[in-house]
Amino acid sequence: MVAAADPRITHIERLVTAIHLPIGRWDRDARLVFCNDHYIDWAGQPREQLLGRSLHELFGEAAWAAAAAAFGQAFAGQTVSYQRQLKHGPASGRWVRIQVFPDTDPSGAVEAVFTIAMDIHDDIVARETLLAAQVRVDRFTENIPYPLTYVDREFVLRFVNRAYTELIGQARDELIGHHIGKVRGPRLWAEHEPYFQRALSGEAVQYTRLARSLPQGPRWLRTSYVPDFDAAGRVVGLYTVTVDVHELAIMQEKLKRRVEHDALTDVLSRRAMMERLEAAVADAALQPLALYFVDLDGFKGVNDRLGHREGDALLVAVGAALQASVRAEDAVGRFGGDEFLVMAPVRDADGAHALAQHMLDAVQAIAGSGPLAGVVSASIGYALAPGDARHPLNLLQLADDAMYAAKRLGRNRAMHCAVASFEATR
Repeated sequence: MVAAADPRITHIERLVTAIHLPIGRWDRDARLVFCNDHYIDWAGQPREQLLGRSLHELFGEAAWAAAAAAFGQAFAGQTVSYQRQLKHGPASGRWVRIQVFPDTDPSGAVEAVFTIAMDIHDDIVARETLLAAQVRVDRFTENIPYPLTYVDREFVLRFVNRAYTELIGQARDELIGHHIGKVRGPRLWAEHEPYFQRALSGEAVQYTRLARSLPQGPRWLRTSYVPDFDAAGRVVGLYTVTVDVHELAIMQEKLKRRVEHDALTDVLSRRAMMERLEAAVADAALQPLALYFVDLDGFKGVNDRLGHREGDALLVAVGAALQASVRAEDAVGRFGGDEFLVMAPVRDADGAHALAQHMLDAVQAIAGSGPLAGVVSASIGYALAPGDARHPLNLLQLADDAMYAAKRLGRNRAMHCAVASFEATR
């Protein structure tokens, strides 16, 4: 343990208080020899009924069966984790991840293991996570696998753990007593300083970013900035805890893509397209917008003659062709069936018509040969915002009406809603 005179002890004690995670220390017989207040709340038992009892005695055979292998690996010197669903205490029924890591004495021998319980119930149910980890004693902070720092009000580093030095590749004596901005460099300090300032004002904040300069390659990391209050309620410094959330971030991005993109064609889904349309129409006064309603001519005949597999392949090809025919900042989505929407900023009506013709040519190119020759084409109707309409649904209706007018006039053509309205009155 750190001597009482060591100023780091106040940082360590406050760190344990700042983190609402159950922390336990277990001897080689898997008996609980230390726990923090959060562990007592989590277990739902008073301290005197916890200390000195084995995990099996405290939580039952199933809990020990889930933990036994991890404890064995931790006593062998490894940092491991396991998951289980709680059957005890106020949090009964929730899933947790228990991280188990060795507590080594000065000679390097493993004399005990620490456990930290983290609630991952929402991660499993909703693929979201809030991960945090902090520490209480000096050896604990040295063994915890999360990079951890403490800085004072002048942003001078007063404490770093081993994981932090390994992450940034600098020794502790190169860090302690130095301004963190000078240690990390002006570019990284400019990126992180706003979060430090917010924490110094008393706000706990988080920042998730893709760290590109790590030895293992780019990884998504989440850093928590936790203000440290003295007895008078003044912020005297702050802690940072960094957690690797790469797998979770990648999973969330995949889920987001599934929601935003059509499963068959991989263009935007109807829902995502309408959300983007609403945002774009709101800004149309600054940047005029064209909305195109694209419908395939003769698509039913493809399904009837060649089968739904060929029909699906055609939809995929049309989605790709439309995507290739517009700019990267334009949006292409599937509205339903053989109908697509394209949204693009334009300078004027002539520019909008030119883009519509470009899309017609793109569809014609993929349907102009082989078994689809002469069978499939596209009819395109379009409307402009704010000139034709200032509301997303009105703009969509005008583009849809213009598309049907294009079909009535012979198909395989593009028509502006104003022209379609004129033709309807003739």
